[in-house]
Parts: sequence; structure tokens; C-alpha cells
Amino acid sequence: MDLTSLQQQLQQPKLAPVEQWDPPFCGDLPLRIDSQGRWWYQDGEITRPGLIKLFASVLIRQGDDYFLQTPAEKVRIQVEDAPFIAVSSDWQAGPTGPELWLTTNLQDKVPVCADYPLLLQQHGGQQLPYLMLWRGLSARLHRNLYYQLLDQAQLQQDGAGSRAVLYSGGQPYLLASSDELPG
Repeated sequence: MDLTSLQQQLQQPKLAPVEQWDPPFCGDLPLRIDSQGRWWYQDGEITRPGLIKLFASVLIRQGDDYFLQTPAEKVRIQVEDAPFIAVSSDWQAGPTGPELWLTTNLQDKVPVCADYPLLLQQHGGQQLPYLMLWRGLSARLHRNLYYQLLDQAQLQQDGAGSRAVLYSGGQPYLLASSDELPG
């Protein structure tokens, strides 16, 4: 293992083995994550970062539903869009070229790579970029980050129009197509 691989492993979040647990479903919990990545219990916002990180460590998506899953119980929660927001980026040297690393609103640092690709998904009538994460979860790119990355993307032409493409670790990731590119 080279130094770059070791550094990347140390930066990635430690995940609970949620997929290995098979607890009984215990119903719905009045917990929701709004479209800005804020966590709410009933009508009160949860503002303690440690509590949010604890909940996020056992969050899993199955189909269209989101659950907090522990060895003892599984409860469904509501997620308006993506449970996380990618808020900043930096480039690091990688074995196959520069790698784009995104930081979420929970301070998790994740490389854009085959395991965690950037994908365009439909939301609110628009194609928006999301970073695919572990356990079916995703992080929507914050608008400021999206525009910063658009400035760094390569504009490519094809039969369907223009595309903004980022290369991370030598692999292309579509950030926007001509329909979504700002004028």
C-alpha cells in the first residue's frame, strides 16, 4: 500500500456495519432531513453535530426509504432530498492522476471515484449533481460548490450539445449537460 492510499483510507469516515444487522422494524420516527441537510426531530432542529453524526453513522437507504438501523431496531425517517450536502472540494495527487475530494456538511471527506461517483439526478424539475455514497446514500452538491466545479470542468461538445466534465483519478464525471449549463 502506498502513502497516498493510506492517507485516503484515513480520511474516509468509519462506518458501522449496518448492512450486517437484521433488526425488527419498529415503525416511523418523527425525524427528518430537509433539503438543506438539516436534521429535525418533530419541529425542532437538531443542532448538536455529535448527535447528527451518531444518527448518520447508522443511516441506510433501502429502495426509496431511509432508516436508522442498529443491531436492536430499525426505524424509518424522512429525507426530503439527499441526506448530506457536499460543501467543499480539494484536489489531491492520486496514482492515476489528480483526484477530486468532496467534503460533506458532516465533515466526511470522500474521493470522486468508481466507488463514489458523481451522477446527475432529477430533482425539482432539474438535473442536479449528487455524490453517490455508501449504503445507498448520497450528497447533493451545494450550489456554491457546483459553480466552483463548473469553472474547473472541461467543456466538451457532442451530438447532443455541450457537457461539463470533471476528471478525477483519470475517470470522467458528468457535472452538467447543455440543458443545465448556466448561460
